[in-house]
Amino acid sequence: MINCVYIHIPFCEKKCHYCSFCSFSILSYKEKYLNALIEEIKFHYRNETLDTLYIGGGTPSLLNENEIEKILNCFNINKKTEITIEANPNSINFKKLKNCKNLGINRISMGVQSFDDKILKKIGRLHNKKDIYNVIKWINKADIENFNIDLMYGLPDQTIENWQETIDEAIKLNPKHISTYGLKIEKGTYFEKNKPKNLPDETTQAEMYLVLTEKLKNYNHYEFSNFAKSEEYFSKHNLAYWTRKNYYGFGLSASGFVNNKRYTNTFNIKEYLKNPINKEYEQLTKENEIEEEIFLGLRLEKGIDFNIINQKYNIDIYKKYEKQFKKFINERLMKKTNNGIKLTLRGILLSNEILCEFIEI
Repeated sequence: MINCVYIHIPFCEKKCHYCSFCSFSILSYKEKYLNALIEEIKFHYRNETLDTLYIGGGTPSLLNENEIEKILNCFNINKKTEITIEANPNSINFKKLKNCKNLGINRISMGVQSFDDKILKKIGRLHNKKDIYNVIKWINKADIENFNIDLMYGLPDQTIENWQETIDEAIKLNPKHISTYGLKIEKGTYFEKNKPKNLPDETTQAEMYLVLTEKLKNYNHYEFSNFAKSEEYFSKHNLAYWTRKNYYGFGLSASGFVNNKRYTNTFNIKEYLKNPINKEYEQLTKENEIEEEIFLGLRLEKGIDFNIINQKYNIDIYKKYEKQFKKFINERLMKKTNNGIKLTLRGILLSNEILCEFIEI
């Protein structure tokens, strides 16, 4: 049974300088793309009742009410389904938010990134601070209680003090959820070809992360990058990824996980429009699965549960990785829990290096 769906909408008014996601500004493709998307959904989806439906991108808020409704009508959803749509402050208004609410969308994820207009311009965003406040006002007026704010740190000209102000501004807006991301210069981005000046170094980025965790201590820090007012507002969709539940991925470049097989759709729009139902599956080995249990589970505040993994794969996970676990516990990068192990805050800062030691080359 597959109860989670991700939908990729690749359209943007303009690609941000840091963005490596599959997106483009050729809006003339929109009608053909939505027809292909619905063809893909109807071919693969088995009418399961959904727990989560996430419409990401790109900028899904560029779609109009009829286009959003056309997508939602493909699925078996109810009042309990968490339905999220990503939005940019410059591409949404009160009328569209109210229409989203009427269509059953109950969670908005808004790409704020920063409250500093100069920094927003440097990273290629099309909105400003005033736009952010307007959208929050409209979200509240539309009675959409559950909304997320995305924030970024490590940005050009961003200082510790500026970052503290950004977090304070976000807290004032009282979002139920905050997602945070450190800037990485990804392949194929504008920033890769035009490296920005005055980037915070790794030490400063680490300090920014520590400032973040301190500032958001009244939120539940339930995953590396995610904070929620309470468990009720955890992103159920993202938790499905981190706990290795099956999910469909529909649309250009979308990934899915079905019956222990992973797939990623083509990134080529012309190929997708020609054959949207084509998928190439990768069968995971038992070793692949165990590694995923570790590096996905360790992203979560609760860590990994040895008993669950041992029963699932008929192994002794502690014995298998005893050398690594002992090493990182001694270095205070990990600590034991009642049922397993988790990363410490210092361990999260060094997580890339730590997790590499659990992957067999």
